Amino acid sequence: MLSAIKKAAACAGIAACAAIASAPASAQINDNVAPEFAGIHHWHNSEPLALAQLRGKVVLVDFWTFACGNCINTLPAVKSWNQKYKDKGLVVVGVHTPEFPFEQDTNNVKRAIERFGITYPVAQDNRYATWAAYGNQYWPAFYLIDKHGRVAYTHFGEGEYAQTEAAIQKLLAER
Repeated sequence: MLSAIKKAAACAGIAACAAIASAPASAQINDNVAPEFAGIHHWHNSEPLALAQLRGKVVLVDFWTFACGNCINTLPAVKSWNQKYKDKGLVVVGVHTPEFPFEQDTNNVKRAIERFGITYPVAQDNRYATWAAYGNQYWPAFYLIDKHGRVAYTHFGEGEYAQTEAAIQKLLAER
């Protein structure tokens, strides 16, 4: 816990908290069962989604915020995976969790989604409810959920795109 507090303190006020290497999913995720989307303020590009309705698919949950440089840097990879694998069973869900007050404004989020060309569903998590359910601490953060609803892979920060894509491919190939 002290280590997590030190990391958070070192990153305070910096949207780029994300140079942290890949690590296992949070201990708060019970038996790796992925938490449901909770307390979502607004859904963009989609009607509200529930992980229960996505069973049988691989889900990439991408915690991001539009003013985070590291998050913006990951968007080409996330958008590419969405295009490449959406017809093969991948569902990408961006969970926009704001760091700053102006990132809570739905119109600002909508404009950012349009500016970045994001077509996959984006859940606006203004109250950090989904963030807290995952025990997440970083922007950006990827949680890959297998077809059975379990968190099978996590990555925090930029980079390791080939490893993340390999994890997507592996999970899509599983029955």
